[in-house]
Amino acid sequence: MRKGDLKLVQELNRSLILDQIRSKGPISRIDIAKECHMSPSTVAAAVQDLIKEGYVSELGTGDSSGGRKPILLRFAPENHLIVAVDITNEAILIAELNLEAEVKRKVSRPLEGRKGNEAIRFMIEELDGFMQTCERLDHCAGISVTVPGVVNEKEGTVYYNSRLGLDHVPLKKMIEDRYGLRAWVENDANAVVLAERRFGRCRECPDLIYIVVGDGVGAGILVNDHILRGTRGGAGEFGHFSVTGSGLRCGCGNVGCLENAISWPAVFSRIVAGIALGRPTVFNELCGKDFAAIQPSVYKKAVHLGDALANEINEDIAEHLSTGIVNLVNLFNPGTIILGGCLALDNPALLERVRNHVDKRGLRVLKDDIRIEQTSLDPDANLIGGAAVVLQDMFRFSLVDD
Repeated sequence: MRKGDLKLVQELNRSLILDQIRSKGPISRIDIAKECHMSPSTVAAAVQDLIKEGYVSELGTGDSSGGRKPILLRFAPENHLIVAVDITNEAILIAELNLEAEVKRKVSRPLEGRKGNEAIRFMIEELDGFMQTCERLDHCAGISVTVPGVVNEKEGTVYYNSRLGLDHVPLKKMIEDRYGLRAWVENDANAVVLAERRFGRCRECPDLIYIVVGDGVGAGILVNDHILRGTRGGAGEFGHFSVTGSGLRCGCGNVGCLENAISWPAVFSRIVAGIALGRPTVFNELCGKDFAAIQPSVYKKAVHLGDALANEINEDIAEHLSTGIVNLVNLFNPGTIILGGCLALDNPALLERVRNHVDKRGLRVLKDDIRIEQTSLDPDANLIGGAAVVLQDMFRFSLVDD
């Protein structure tokens, strides 16, 4: 725990004041003092520093209840930027966002099969190019990196990602040493569950689970407004739930993993196998013989068109996914479950089937009144999640040493 010295008190006051301006602004100094139970002089000193640093600006005068009109303060999200890097199993996405997590520009580069050190080198090269085009690096709050797999967010180390071949990669240190800026590294699903709580439809839900179903499968679990991390940072490895005792061996070494049943690579393989077996399917019309043209958007279009093969796969995804979700509901009793990722987004048939399965199988007292929704943040959920990690640190003061 941090020692209770003057610096700690000043940091705590600053954090509370900045969050008050962000959430309640436009607001006057005297109203901040009342809301935060601080002296006017304490508020005035902190506000002066926040204005000088560009986090806060003066808006004008407000109504007076007697005496001089108060000067109103507002949060200034455009004066600083956050650089978010999202490493997926297939691509690198990099974006510049403001302090309200609004994406201002972004680039996407395919990994093209790169793994391990080669994938990290490629990410650094792309980040180098992106940073060179940032016009206000002196106003950059930092660089946030999200990645699937087991992540130690305190150390900023990616402990393990089987698909990308990452093993104990000290990303935080690498980035901070290279750019001289503060860096954060977080599991992608953990980052998005923070973003859903802060910016999505679940701003009033402290017990929330975000599930991503895309190139991989994972979960971010929020319990009483705290991310559940586990001893090694591996809580939420939902894709490695065992849902069958057989099947292909997963990269983690196990068989029967949920990810091997419902992720996009598994779905793609089933589509190609169905075509090869001569099954009548709309995929022939949508893509001809070009298997590369079969993307998640094409799959979801086939579901919408009522294609038998696509709907059979969609039902199997719902069946396996619901089995895992029922276990999560019974373990954590969340108020809301959010589905995201390329297979869940804009797939209302999948959402409805999952709801029905969970309603039939879940423990009655726990599944009653649970909300199962589609994310409201895609297609930029992971980038917004990266910004949310930074903003969580900025606006939620910690009493624990880094």
